[in-house]
Order: sequence, then C-alpha cells, then structure tokens
Amino acid sequence: MKLLPTATLYALGAALLFGASTPLAKLLAEHGLPQSPFMLAGLLYLGSGLGLTVVRLLRDRGWQPSGVQRPAWPWLLGAIGFGGVVGPVLLMLGLSHSSASAASLLLNLEAVLTALLAWWVFKEATDRRIVLGMALIVAGSVVLVWPGDAVALTDWLGPAALAAACLAWAIDNNLTRQVAGGDALFIALSKGLIAGGINCSLGWALGASVPAGWLALSTILLVGFLGYGLSLVLFVLALRGLGTARTGAYFSTAPFVGAALSMLWLGEPVSAGLGWAALLMATGVALHLSEHHNHLHTHAAQVHSHAHRHDSHHQHTHDFAWDGSEPHSHPHGHTALTHRHAHFPDDHHRHTHS
Repeated sequence: MKLLPTATLYALGAALLFGASTPLAKLLAEHGLPQSPFMLAGLLYLGSGLGLTVVRLLRDRGWQPSGVQRPAWPWLLGAIGFGGVVGPVLLMLGLSHSSASAASLLLNLEAVLTALLAWWVFKEATDRRIVLGMALIVAGSVVLVWPGDAVALTDWLGPAALAAACLAWAIDNNLTRQVAGGDALFIALSKGLIAGGINCSLGWALGASVPAGWLALSTILLVGFLGYGLSLVLFVLALRGLGTARTGAYFSTAPFVGAALSMLWLGEPVSAGLGWAALLMATGVALHLSEHHNHLHTHAAQVHSHAHRHDSHHQHTHDFAWDGSEPHSHPHGHTALTHRHAHFPDDHHRHTHS
C-alpha cells in the first residue's frame, strides 16, 4: 500500500482540526459565548496565538528571532489581515444565519477560490484533473444552497457572508504561500496574536465582553488553539510541499468533518440535498488526491533559506560547522538543474509549463 506524502498528511491533518472547529464554534455562538462575532473570532485566534507561543518557547527553550526576511513581511501582514481579521468575523456572521452542517460544506468554496487565485494571479501550474475536481466542488456548493433544501442556509445573508469569508481565506492562503518557507509556528502565532487582538478590541468597542468564568473562556481558547492554531501550522507545512491550489484542495475535506460532527453533536438532519452535495464534493476531492504530475522540468538558480534535508534538490556544502543533523535551516544556493520526477508546485517547483 502506497503511503501518502508527508505534505498531504499535513494538509489532511489541518483539515481535520479546522473541520472540527466549525460545529464547535457554532455551539459556542448558540450558547452566547460570546454573542459578538468579533469577540468570539478574536478569542479563538487569541487561543491560537497564545497556545502556539507557549509551544514555540518550549521548542526553542526561549524566544528566538522569527527569521522572516524584510521583503516577506508585507505578505505575512496581508495574510493576517484577510485570514485572521476579515475571514473569521464573516464566518461567525455566516454561522449565525445557517446550520453548521450546511455551512461546513459551503466552506469548500475556499478551496476553489484559493485555486483560482493561485492559477490566475500567482501563475501556479494546474491540469484538467484539478480543474474538474474544482468544478465538482462548486457544483456541490450550488446544490447545497439551492432554494427549498431542508437544510439550506436560513437566509441569503448566511451564504453571502460565508462566500466572502472563503474569498478572504483564499487571499490569505495565497499570501501565506509566499512566506511558507519560514517558521510555521511563528507565522501561525503571529496571525493568532495580531488578529485576535484586533478582533477582541473591535468586539470590546462595540460593547461585547469576555465570557465570565474560566471554564467558558478556556473552552473557547482551546478550540482556537486546536482548530485555528495547530491547524494553521500544519497548513503552512503543507504549502511548502504541495503549493497553494493542491493544499487548498486537500484542506477542502474539512467541511466533511464539520458536517459529520454537526450531525453527531448538534443533531442536525440529513437531507437529499446535503447527501448530493457531499457526493459531488467528495468526488472532486478524490480527483485531487489521485493526481500524478510528472514531466521534464528545469530548476532555476536561486538562493533562499528554509528547513531542508540533503535530498536531490539540496546537494550543497556548508561554510559553517555542521553536526549532520537534518532537517536543518540556513541560507543556501541552488544551481540550475534539469531532471524528471513526480512533483508538486512546492518551493522548488514553481516553474511554468509549455
């Protein structure tokens, strides 16, 4: 049995954690913890940022420099703004006007919009299998919100807000791709702390308050740490190895987790529309999972820094004392190289196709 690549497992792990957070966030919102979408989104991201800060401090035995280069900061701050501030608020608004299971499946639009931006704006490579898979995901989303479905969204504010959240996260995904070679923990905790602080401040300014009692507050922070924090770390690691569109495709399995848990935890009904939507989306995801991209390609000469092993793409010497441990991270150069093997549009395969 062929094992899935590590980067694919990272993407599926990210999907599992984030998918579980959707019905949990819906449950928190329904119980008024808190009522403000700004405050709830802010606390979820603060849970992410605070938890990952502790993890990074333990990993590095103290605070270490981020390693993010100056040209990368605009990409990172843009990703934080769209994905950490705008997206979560729109999600909370959409959840308040929808069932959690329907909303979970509609969030598959994020993968489609992510891929479209990756292909059209950032010129990432694609093929017919990927395009067909995305078309099926879109079809599933259309079936899901078709008027008259017993589990369709409560009103059109719900799908509009959720679609806008998906667009914000699609922009975030493509911007994060530009800095994915950096420290994944730092990238994710930065988003959590900055986005969480901004959203909590907005919620407080609009009259919201932090839930009373440690149990309610700690529950929200824990959901944020797992569903937004660890999920984002795994997502960034997947971006390095798969590229933006394919990571987004694998991540689109998250709504199936959310829908299943919504039915289990919240007792939401199963309808024919929901079943057809799930079937179409699952088929689209399966096409992505079965992709095989192999052709003769050329690597341009470049110098960059990221965690790596000395594989076929990293045959270089060191100008410092090295104890042989891998993976390790340092600035290193690549000479031009032409060869053929199966690959994804990762950090070393961002080439064009004839």
